[in-house]
Amino acid sequence: MRPRGLDTARELDLLADLPLNFDPAQAPPHHRRGWHEDQRCTPVGVEAPGAFQPGGAAETAVRLIEAYDFSDPSLLRAAFRPDVPLLGRDMLLQGSFLFLRFLLGVRVNEVLDETREGPRGPERAVGWSYRTLRGHLEQGELRYEVVKELDTGRVAFRIRAHSRRAPIPNPWLRLGWRLFGRRRQLRFYRRAIERLPALVREPPPPLPPGPDGLVRAPAGAGPADTRGVVVHVRRGGR
Repeated sequence: MRPRGLDTARELDLLADLPLNFDPAQAPPHHRRGWHEDQRCTPVGVEAPGAFQPGGAAETAVRLIEAYDFSDPSLLRAAFRPDVPLLGRDMLLQGSFLFLRFLLGVRVNEVLDETREGPRGPERAVGWSYRTLRGHLEQGELRYEVVKELDTGRVAFRIRAHSRRAPIPNPWLRLGWRLFGRRRQLRFYRRAIERLPALVREPPPPLPPGPDGLVRAPAGAGPADTRGVVVHVRRGGR
């Protein structure tokens, strides 16, 4: 994720001063009208019942979701500083559509590791969620979880999200997002749950940080397309 003429590290660091672009108290589960609420789930493997097995499906899936490797690079890439704790970490996302590349900021708001009662008995869930920052094309929160049924050893990947279209000042961007945004969003979910099981079976090696200290995800995706127009949504223009 290194378009020509773009200082990705600087763009990421500028996110630190940005607030959320919505009020969580006015979002689900408190208020649901006007929000999309999505859930996706897919099995990713089976291991011995009980605790996560070293190098097993659950442990591998956790590493992959923390590295954002599940994302389809043709839809969304990410850059972040791995030396910053996951909770509170800012991530710079790059979304692509036609000849446009959008720079979008999110912030990790929760890190989850809990044992709870699931529909088929006790399960351990490990994951994290992020919320959208000012300038993002959407408003809302996405949660990614790896869940293991402790009695059966079945491991699953779950996505839970609530979102709505953010106010977009540019009329052409607003029209494009109204026509295609939801479709791209649903494709992102679909591709994520398709990709992760395959990655658990053949996980890519973790990527070391680049010279600027950033990790660019997903691993093994190759260089990003540097053609087209970079839209700095944070500033409301190019």
